Amino acid sequence: MEKITDQLSRRKFLLTASASALGSVVLKSCASTPTTTSASPTASPAAGGAPAANVSGGSGPETTTLRLGYIPIFESAPLIIAQEKGFFKKYGMTDVKVMKQASWGAARDNVEIGAAGGGIDGGQWQMPMPHLISEGLITKGKTKLPMYVLLQTSTHGNGIAIANKRADGTSHLGQGVGLDMSKARAHIDKLKATGTPFTAAYTFPAANQELWIRYWLGAGGINPDEDVKLIVVPAAQTVANMKSGSMDGFSTGDPWPYRILADQIGFMAALTEEIWPNHPEEYLAIRADWVDKNPNATKAVLKGVMEAQQWCDDPANSAELAKILSGREFINVAENILLPPLQGKYDMGDGKAAINDRMKGPLFWKDGKGSVSYPYKSHDMWFLAENIRWGMIPDTTDIKAIVDKVNREDIWKEAAKSLGVTDIPKETSRGVETFFDGTKFDSNDTTAYLKGLKVKKVKI
Repeated sequence: MEKITDQLSRRKFLLTASASALGSVVLKSCASTPTTTSASPTASPAAGGAPAANVSGGSGPETTTLRLGYIPIFESAPLIIAQEKGFFKKYGMTDVKVMKQASWGAARDNVEIGAAGGGIDGGQWQMPMPHLISEGLITKGKTKLPMYVLLQTSTHGNGIAIANKRADGTSHLGQGVGLDMSKARAHIDKLKATGTPFTAAYTFPAANQELWIRYWLGAGGINPDEDVKLIVVPAAQTVANMKSGSMDGFSTGDPWPYRILADQIGFMAALTEEIWPNHPEEYLAIRADWVDKNPNATKAVLKGVMEAQQWCDDPANSAELAKILSGREFINVAENILLPPLQGKYDMGDGKAAINDRMKGPLFWKDGKGSVSYPYKSHDMWFLAENIRWGMIPDTTDIKAIVDKVNREDIWKEAAKSLGVTDIPKETSRGVETFFDGTKFDSNDTTAYLKGLKVKKVKI
């Protein structure tokens, strides 16, 4: 595998304002009266009231304008809902627009440009993209652009989807392709021996969806750098590429994995919830210069997103959420495709038992371990440790120092207190995490974690 600094710097900055305009759609704001779910025990005391500009110690937001990018997958739901249900406006942020991005690369380019140049101030990100952008590892000219991680948008809602068969008729059905990939070893080896290795796609290098597929393969004793072929494909193109037979599988956010089942072209090998229950998923991160200049506006934005997360997490709102997300300007997929995974309903295919458990689907405010929204530093550490594992960043990288600089969980806590949230995490670590294969991760000892992994590129 190429180094991340080589692999990710290919995209030239010719994708400036003109290209970004083609890859982004400015979405209209909803002017309806803001609402909130009464089911949430942590809803704002001002819920349902008049728009409140006072968000911190009597000081209103320094600006009411913000531009946030998003990718059309479930992880973007809190940002879309904060706009469409009026939660941004409720806290005085009357000119926030969420803008659809053509790809993660386009989002990266647009945050480099910044809103003043026709781009974005921040938005939804796979991890650890904000850290890599901050360190100049995936920016043009390797220029450092400080970012702040402010909030986790969701957990779960991701899966690894597999085509029923290849273009040449070779079937993946009944070959053991599932959560435990050691059972598919013979199948993977056979494809490799024919010169046409198993080909799987992810949506951006060195981030969530590549890391999920790498962990899944590695846990089954399959080396993702030697035994298979990994490629980059934008999320919205994954189903089309699967239909064309140009790839055998992909890792991305719902509804795209679920869509292949509805279209009867593939099956689910695993949900990421099965790989790592209650795992971190995607995050809201904004340019540090914007946050530093607008601290009150930042907290107002966080309050709007937090209230949107509570709304999204209420099962009573699932049908309306699916309807909103189905809009042409958002995910642009039929409601009947969006609703089942929002309810935790997955027909896995290939003889696997169906899943019907809301807690295994996308969650936005609470999961089995507590807060979804709070950005635990320990989770940032895992994503960067995985980058070291696969040789994407040097093993000498001080990942704790990077996390301490980029992760602003302190701002989240201030906003949460102002919103009336009472169950605020007391520690920046969620403790020791356990994966499906029994592997444990302790952010206080990432070296021990890396040493214990059998399949890796780093020499530890």
